Amino acid sequence: MDIDIIEEDENPMLHRTDVRFQITHDEATPSRLSVRDSLAAKLNKDSAEVVVHKLDTKFGMRKTVGYAKVYESPDHARDVEQDHMLDRNKISADGEDADEADAEAEEA
Repeated sequence: MDIDIIEEDENPMLHRTDVRFQITHDEATPSRLSVRDSLAAKLNKDSAEVVVHKLDTKFGMRKTVGYAKVYESPDHARDVEQDHMLDRNKISADGEDADEADAEAEEA
């Protein structure tokens, strides 16, 4: 999966950057979580700071265009984003990343 940033718009009032990107992939459309993790790695951010809003793949194409919001901190993301978007991106509303919560539950 190869991610190219198309456009970045700063939004200082909400402590975020709106990012439009294009993904070139070999297989089926990648999952929202894999896109979130890859985009976070490309932007040197924590995955809890990236909220992927939209992924659009044209039928039969190996390119996906997407839209994400990259926050300055996970707390800013939790303050601004709606709960269903946090759930889709596996960011818990109580301040703990859902992946970390799953790992802690397995340890207990």
